[in-house]
Amino acid sequence: MNYNNTLIRRQDRLLREEEATTLLRTGEYGVLSMTDETGKAYGIPVNYVWNEADSLYIHCAPQGRKLCCIAAHPEVSFCIVGRTHVVSNQFTTSYESIVLQCRATTGLPADERMQALQLLLQKYSPNDLTIGLKYAEKSFHRTEIIRLDIEEISGKCKRVQ
Repeated sequence: MNYNNTLIRRQDRLLREEEATTLLRTGEYGVLSMTDETGKAYGIPVNYVWNEADSLYIHCAPQGRKLCCIAAHPEVSFCIVGRTHVVSNQFTTSYESIVLQCRATTGLPADERMQALQLLLQKYSPNDLTIGLKYAEKSFHRTEIIRLDIEEISGKCKRVQ
C-alpha cells in the first residue's frame, strides 16, 4: 500500500499519512467509482471495512451493476470523506478525504468471505455480533464480497480557522 501525494496540486493541503490511516479505519462509508463495459462511469456509496493491511471489503448481492463493472474493468477508485464543515462567512469548506486506487476481486473463497462479513459486523454492529454472525451465516448464499486491493492512497484536507 503506497501513500503517494505527489499528484495533488495543492501541496499545502496534504493529509498526513497517520490521519489518512485513521480515516481509512474509521470512515463510515466510501464512494466506489468504476467503469462499465461500455466505458460509462458509475459511482455508488457503500459501507466498507479495512483489514488493517492492504485490502478493503464490500458486501453486495451476488448479481448487479457493481459486479458487471468489476468484471469489465477491475481497476476502481474508492473515496472516503471524513469530517466536513461549511464555513459560510468565509465561502469555503473545511474537509478531509482520501482517494484509493484499487484492484477489485470477486469470487473469493468462502472462508475469506465469512471473515470479511465478521469484520463488517465488528465495525458496524459491535454490540450485536452474536446475532449478526447468525444472520451472516443464514444469508451467506445470497451475499457476495468484493475485495479491493489497495495499490495507492492519497489524502487531502483543508483546515479552516
